[in-house]
Amino acid sequence: MKEDGGERWMPPATPHAYRVLWQGTRGPEVVHESDDLLAALRWLSGRPQGDFELRDHAGALLATA
Repeated sequence: MKEDGGERWMPPATPHAYRVLWQGTRGPEVVHESDDLLAALRWLSGRPQGDFELRDHAGALLATA
């Protein structure tokens, strides 16, 4: 195994079905991921109203908060 920069190589994480993105000053940033739609919606509902979006794995917008 090759180490780069002192960190051990790890395989890429399995992509999740749903992502919550925050539309910050630097552009969209993933702040939460889930494979359960209801769990993602519950997480989103607990955030303060602002610039959050729930999107599916293909990038389709499902909800905003």
